[in-house]
This record gives sequence, C-alpha cells and structure tokens, in this order.
Amino acid sequence: MFLRPLLSMWLGFYIFILWSLVSPGRSIPCNLRGKQEATFSRDGDLIIGGHFPIHTLYTDPGYSFTKRDHLITCDAYSTVSYTWLQAMVYAIEEINADEFLLPNITLGFQFFDTCIYLSRALWETFISLTGEDNPIPNYQCNEKVPLAIIGDAVSLISVAMATILGVYRYPQVSFAASVNSLSDRFLFPSFFRTIPSDAKQSVALAELVSFMGWKWVGLLSLNNDYGIQGSQILKEELQKLGVCITYHETFGQGTSLAKLQSIAKVIVQSSAKVIILFSRDPYIHQLMELLLQEKDVERIWVASNNWSTSPILSMPRYSHLLAGTIGFTLHEVEMSGFKEFLLGLRASSLLPQDIFIKDFWEIVLGCRWPSVGSSGDNETLWCTGEEKLTSFTSRQYANSKFDFRTQYFIYNAVYSVAHAIHNLIYPCALDQMSLTQEKCDDLTNLKPWQVFHRLKRGYIRNRMGEEMFFDVNGEPPTDYDLLNWHRNSDGAIKLVTVGRYRLGQAKENELSINSTAIRWITGGNEIPRSVCSESCSPGFRKAAQKGQPMCCYDCVPCADGEISNQTDSSNCFPCTEETLPNANKTICLPKEIEYLSYGEPLGITIIFTAIFFSFTTIGVLFIFVKYKDTAIVKANNSDLSYGLLASLSLSFLCSLLFIGEPKRLTCLLRQTAFGVIFVICVSCIFAKTLMVVIAFRATKPGSNMRKWLGPKVPAVVIVICTSIQVFICVSWIRLCPPFPEKNYKIKAEVIIYQCNECSDVFLWSMLGYMAFLACVSFLFAFLARNLPDTFNEAKWITFSMLIFLSVWISFVPAYLSTQGKFMVAVEVFGIISSSAGILSCFFFPKCYIILFRPDLNTRGSLLGKTPTQKISIS
Repeated sequence: MFLRPLLSMWLGFYIFILWSLVSPGRSIPCNLRGKQEATFSRDGDLIIGGHFPIHTLYTDPGYSFTKRDHLITCDAYSTVSYTWLQAMVYAIEEINADEFLLPNITLGFQFFDTCIYLSRALWETFISLTGEDNPIPNYQCNEKVPLAIIGDAVSLISVAMATILGVYRYPQVSFAASVNSLSDRFLFPSFFRTIPSDAKQSVALAELVSFMGWKWVGLLSLNNDYGIQGSQILKEELQKLGVCITYHETFGQGTSLAKLQSIAKVIVQSSAKVIILFSRDPYIHQLMELLLQEKDVERIWVASNNWSTSPILSMPRYSHLLAGTIGFTLHEVEMSGFKEFLLGLRASSLLPQDIFIKDFWEIVLGCRWPSVGSSGDNETLWCTGEEKLTSFTSRQYANSKFDFRTQYFIYNAVYSVAHAIHNLIYPCALDQMSLTQEKCDDLTNLKPWQVFHRLKRGYIRNRMGEEMFFDVNGEPPTDYDLLNWHRNSDGAIKLVTVGRYRLGQAKENELSINSTAIRWITGGNEIPRSVCSESCSPGFRKAAQKGQPMCCYDCVPCADGEISNQTDSSNCFPCTEETLPNANKTICLPKEIEYLSYGEPLGITIIFTAIFFSFTTIGVLFIFVKYKDTAIVKANNSDLSYGLLASLSLSFLCSLLFIGEPKRLTCLLRQTAFGVIFVICVSCIFAKTLMVVIAFRATKPGSNMRKWLGPKVPAVVIVICTSIQVFICVSWIRLCPPFPEKNYKIKAEVIIYQCNECSDVFLWSMLGYMAFLACVSFLFAFLARNLPDTFNEAKWITFSMLIFLSVWISFVPAYLSTQGKFMVAVEVFGIISSSAGILSCFFFPKCYIILFRPDLNTRGSLLGKTPTQKISIS
C-alpha cells in the first residue's frame, strides 16, 4: 500500500536531480519559456494556489526523447469540480471584503487543472514553487509565489504533491484526499486536510456496527490504496469491538466479470445480513447489476463516505436492493450566500481570465459558444455569456438538491490559510479583531514555510460557528452525518439524516443515532440481527467452535459453583466460599449456615431432654440427702453417691454447650468440660466398685483390708483419675485450643459452622481415657457380681457400665459417619444416653425402695435378716 507514495517520492527527487544536472553552475535567465499550462489566476498582495481536477480524464500523448513533449488532452469536464474552484473564489472574495481578517490586504489566486494526471500535477506543483512555467528546482525567479496550495481532490495526486512540497515545508491543504497514509508526518510534514482521514471513517463505521449490535458482517472494499488502507483499519477496529468478518472481497477498476460474479455468489450464500462496502461510487455499479439478478437478497448495506450519497446507486432501479442502506457522509453545513454566488455567475464578466467557465456554461445551460467556422441549425442555442443561472440541469444536479459538502471543506481550507497569514502579519495585536492592528512583518518577506508553522497551531471558528483546527497529524475535527436510504412508494430513494458522529478538540467520541428514524429494508424500525450464533443467556458461557471465528460459538451451561450474570459471557465466574449459584446459575446466593441451633426442633428436643434429666438427677440427689440416715443411703457410701449425682447433673447440662452458634468460649469448654465431668462420674463409679471389693475382702477373718474402708480411699481415687483427665484437657487448651470455624468443604450447598477441635490426638486421648476408666470399672464390677448381696452394688454398676460402653462404642462409627449439626447431635445423644443409663441403672432401684418400699430400707433387710411376718386370720 506504500508503493505509490514511495514511487512518487522517488519520481520527485529524480526530477530534482535531473534538472539540477542540466545546467550545473550556469546562470539561468529569468525568461526561460517552456510548455504553457492553462491557469486561471487573479493578482493580489498575496497569492494562494489551487489545484482541482476540472477534467477527470486525459489522453496521454506518449513520450518522445527527440522533441519536446506535447501537452496532454484533458477530457470529461466536471461541473462539480468547477464549483469547487468557485468555492475557493467565493472564500477569497469574502476574505477580501472582511475588514477584520487581513485588513488592507488583497488575496489573489492561481488555479491549475490537474486532469487527475500525475505528471501534470507534479509539473504544476513545481510551477507553484518557482513561479515559472518552465520550473527549475531550487530556483525561484518570480518573488510572488503562492504561499499555500489548496488541493488536490485525489489522494494519489495529493501524495505525489505532498512528497515534493514536504521537502520545502510548503503548506498544502487538501479538501478531499482522505487516504490514511497522508497522516504520516515523517513522509508528508507539510500536508494538511480539512476532510477526515479514512482511518477516522473506519473507526466511525466500526462503532456504528457495534452500536447496532451486529457481530457477523461481510466486507467489500476497493483494491486500491483507499480500499486497502481503509478496510485494514476497519478490520482492526471491528476486532477490538468483538465483531467478526465472515468474508472480505476486493474489487475495482479492471476486475473481471467472473470475479464480480464470484463476489455476488459469496454475498448471496453468506449468513451475514450486514455488508460493509468500503468503495467509491463508479466501481459499485456493475456489482449491483449482478445482485439485481438474484432473488431474496435482503442485506443491510453500510456505506462509506464515497458512495453514501451516490446519485447513481440511489436511482429507483436499485431501490429494492439498497433500501435501508446506512452510512456516513461528511457533515453538511449550509454556506449561506454560496448558492446565490453560483447562480450569480456571468460568463461575460469572467472571460477571458476564467478559462474553465466556457465548458461549464455549455453543459449547465445547454448552449454552444460561437466560434470561427462554427455553424448550427435553427434549433441551436448559442451562448452569449449574459444568461442567468436559475438552476443546474446537469446530471450532477438532477435531483435539484445542492450538496455543497466538498465546497465547505474548500471554504475551510482557504480560511485556515488566511488566518495563518493573518497571525503572521499581525502577531503583536492584542485584539485581532481591531481595525488598528500593528503589522509586525513585512509582506515582502513572507515565506511559505512561515505559513506552514502558523498553520500547525491554528484554531478558528468559521462564520457558520463550526470549529476548525489541525491536530498533530494535520487532520481536522471528525464530523460525519449518518444517512439512511428511505424508499418511497414510487421507488425513489430519499436520503434522511438519522445521526451524527463527532470527534472535536476535546477528543470526546460521540455517536448519536435516532434509531426510530431509521427505516430498514425489512420495512420496520427494529434493528435487524446479524450474528453467527445467537446470544448466550446468563447462566451460560460461550465456547468457541473449532475452526470458526470468535463470533461462532456454542452456549455451554456454567459448571457447578459458577455463574454468568451477563449475556454472551465468555467465562463463568466462581461464587465465593460463602455463596452458591441459584438454580439458573445467574447470581450467587448466600449459603445457609448450618449448626445445631436452639430454635430448631432437634435443638429444642435436646434442651428439654437435658434439662429434664438434669433436674431429675437433682431430684434424686434431694431424695438421697433427705433420706441420708436411712440404711440404703448409708450402705451405698452417701458421699460417693452425692458426688456421682452432682457430676451426672452437670454432665446433662454439658450437652447444652454443644447447641447454638459456636463461640470461642463454648468451643473451649464443650469437649473439655464434658470430658472432666464425665471422668468424675466414672471415677465415682470406679471408686464405688473398688470399695465394694474392699468391703467384701475386709469381712473375711484375718483380713488387713479393713484399714482401706475409710472415706479417704475413694477421694484419692477420684482425685487421681480426674487429675489425669484435667492434665489432658489443660494441655489441649494450651497447645492447640479448639476454635470456631466455617467449614465450606463438607457440604457444597451449606456452610457448616462448627468447632474445630484443632487436635484429633487430644480429642481421642480424652475420650480414650474416659473409655479406659469405664472398662476398668466394668471389669471390677463384673468380677464382683457374685459377691453376697448384702454388700454388693456390683450388678448395678455392671449394668450401668455396660450401657455406657454400648453407647460410646456405637457413638464412634456414628460420629465419624455424620457431618455438620448431626455430628454434634450424635455426641450430645451419647452424653445424655450414657448419663441417663448410669442414672437409671444405679439410682432408680434405690429411689424405688426409699420412696415406695421403706420396709426394705432397714439394716436388717440389707443384712438379709428379714423379720417373720405374722398372718392374722380373722
């Protein structure tokens, strides 16, 4: 794409070197004459040059190395290009009449017709630089040369001109060259333009496509610099916005019919409903003719600036194909007075200086100029030059609508140069709108490079109130109108402005669209969809299809524990540990916190059960205290019974520590308090068992066991047994204290709020020691079960320990196989069951005798000396 700019640069330097070698060291006279170029000029204090393609075709005479080359023949006169020239004249005359801008200074002009011919444009560029018809590089004979050049309209010509002019820092302001490579300040340092570059247009088109929600589009572009550079930037911008291009086809001048038929087939077969066409007006016509032959080709065409207002494509013939087209065109600003200026032109007053007006007059008015040898019939309309232009009847103005967009950019270009010159001449004035400004520079010393430097820093607001400046790349503010092609009932196309894209000095990017004003080819106002795959709903993620663009995907449900809360989400996001997805996997909901609470049925049941048994145990203790002097209480070692009952009551209440939200204190106490209190219970039972055995042994003649029958032995046994458990529990609390924690791993759907025991070794050591004491007590009680009943509690101790061991043996697998609050409930069940077993087996029979069989609660009864009952016979 950079071949042509480099070729133009090489050509310019080649001409420079060649002409420099022609006359090295010789004095070159100022009256050298060469081939004459047709110009339209007007003298003034300062001159501005203008290069316009008044003719759009040329006949190449060929090159000869034996004689001077002939001038080319320019054909295809353009009335539109002539109005461009007149727009510059209009701006200069307006400036000359302005008493505030360049007061007392008259601007002149010098116009050239480039004919869109590269060699001619370069020759005319050197004429502007040197002031001579036979220019010699680096030699200027005429001191009054244009201070700036306005032009050219064609990007190719502008690139070649800018290559030469940049060497001299000669300011060039184009009004229609939009190719993006001209923004390179290294290659083209003195080039400016009043039209946005194709890069800005590409960004605007990409944002338009994204705004409409189109993700699957086709792209057609020209195969020249305009299409290649513009489409490349467009593809990059579309990729940034997540838009995929299903195909990209190029065409242009000289494209074969077979190639165009292939492109038409691709369009018809593609699933993309939107086509971006980055092209110019003349090259699209043949492709549209081929698409007319297809049926049911309803596509949304997105137009670039160069064909969005095409008078050819907007004809009724193509209306059913191109209706609903939407695209950008340069923002239209009404130039008040310019239409009247054009209609006020009189050929008689402009001749002979205006060498271009004759052709314009003949085309617009349909007359012929009389000349020597010319003849005509009675119907011939001869031009006099006095005709009045009431309207334009040429093809370019057949719709009777004056479109002066390009003329407006020429107007801005002239005013930008004029303000730059003004700021050079009057830099000392504080009020530049004052009539009494002091000149700071001599007009005779003004150089183009000075205008160039002023032009870089210029900022103006023109007569229409629009801002105008050049950024670091020599580009103006970006301002586009968004047009929509409405098809009327008669098939005619009406261009309707439905939005605007602006990028001003503040760099704000604003795309405003009135969506309700858009009429699509479908006939409705709803934006048509163009996607490869339908949108993925929240709760799903996009999974790319193998070998397909990123816009083609499958919708996959989010994995467990993940959500997506947006449409077309590329990824699912995991919920936090404290949340979980809802059923649709669109939001994260707080997890339920699980612990054995006071308010739930299970917790209430445990509370009432524990309190009931605790108060029952206290009741038993009250009975034993009340009947402490009775034989059965005395025979069962009342002190041990009191201690056992008190510890059993506390053990029932220990179960309450396992209920409710875990706290640091409850986590520290629940296992340790239970372990110590229960060991006291078991120690009391062990002491009772031990005392039964000692008491039996002490009754044998000659036994020395009688000395162990005092109250000290049980107390010592209880203290020693309990101290070991206390040591285990204190070490546990000191070395690795239990703490409350939220467990997220046991159950994915809930948070288990539990006490982390910190050390399983200490936990099972505490439980193991308690089980060891119970086993020893059970063993002693079992061995003493056959002792005489007078002194024997062993059978009741055996039953109670059997229940105790059975409960805790069952507890271990049940505890290990449950989770959460049910694990706590199993342990509480073990505590209450084992405590209740001891209470019922050990004390309920005695309470029965105390309360309901007082006749058995005697010493004689306990010693087996039951009195004989007398039976009375009546």
